[in-house]
Amino acid sequence: MTFTHPHNSDERKWQLDIHHNGNDLLVVSCSGRWCLDQDLPSIETIQVEMDNALGRISFNTTQLSAWDTGFLAFLQSLLSLCAQRGITIDQDGLPKGVRHLLAMATAVPEQKAAKKRRKKQSLFFQVGSATIDFFRGAPEMLHFLGEITVSFGRLISGRARFRWSDLWWEIEEVGPRALIIVSVISLLVGLILAYLGADQLRLVGAQIFIADLVAIGMVREIGALMTGIIIAGRTGAAFAAQLGTMQVNEEIDAFKTLGLSPIDFLVLPRMLALMMMVPLLTLYASFVGMLAGLLVSATIFNISMFEYYNETLRALELKHFLVGLSKGSVYGAIVAYAGCLRGMQCGRSAESVGEAATSAVVTGILLITIAASLMTIIFYQLGI
Repeated sequence: MTFTHPHNSDERKWQLDIHHNGNDLLVVSCSGRWCLDQDLPSIETIQVEMDNALGRISFNTTQLSAWDTGFLAFLQSLLSLCAQRGITIDQDGLPKGVRHLLAMATAVPEQKAAKKRRKKQSLFFQVGSATIDFFRGAPEMLHFLGEITVSFGRLISGRARFRWSDLWWEIEEVGPRALIIVSVISLLVGLILAYLGADQLRLVGAQIFIADLVAIGMVREIGALMTGIIIAGRTGAAFAAQLGTMQVNEEIDAFKTLGLSPIDFLVLPRMLALMMMVPLLTLYASFVGMLAGLLVSATIFNISMFEYYNETLRALELKHFLVGLSKGSVYGAIVAYAGCLRGMQCGRSAESVGEAATSAVVTGILLITIAASLMTIIFYQLGI
């Protein structure tokens, strides 16, 4: 069976000849000009011939005058169709350049990121792997902490180089724009704390002490803790994603090439912004939590607003506010440290950016929990 371009002149036309040579061999002969400016045949042209019982296909291109990617596209479609039907292809009859390009097109390396199916490991293996990874990463975490400490030393001495506009932008991003989510969470936590305390205090007729429980709990512990967790999920992940994307785009390498410290220029403004704004957000969260306690006391337990206000003033002392503010500052520094650390450790792929953001949240919440426990024990031992 022979197919010929019906419109081109003899010197520019292509010709496709298909014939059987033996029981299971189909010979495809291509001659003339096979280029993109021609109306080349589609793979359906020889599909009918391939439907017949055969096992091999060979080529004859001795009369081929010119070819380009149009010819390659035709052959690639033919190769794919043969692979689906289990037909063997003999490429010896193709030009050497065509064989080389086809080999390059079909030689796709394995994508490691796409290979996700792994053998399920035991719990002991997973715990052991996590422990080994932690101890391997500990020196790098300490090194990064040292770099931040040195950067703060340069800031105090006036030698740190960063743009103050970046600092004000980070302050706006981590402070005012986080008020809504902090308000909602603090209100709900205050309601839960008030109901939880009232359920026990009602047994002894001491509902008025709901004010003490909510005020001290929110100001000393829960306000700072909930704010830190919210900021870890909101801002810590954002820091890791931002720095991770810069790592992928080699922007951090560009800072080093220009002689600029990435710690001063990228990490220090974020660290300062969170250390300044998280204590203020902690005070705001504590105030919202106390309003929630007031709402529960006035509407459910018939405690007047004046009584609740006086009891709150009697329960709160300056040391409670100082404890809450100190914890807020520490939590802010932890979130910034975890987010920037994971962002700077990010690899060079989009998958690595996602892993860095996830790791920043997990690391931040874990470190916040450890710091909260240690600071609570220390303050208790000091009688504060």
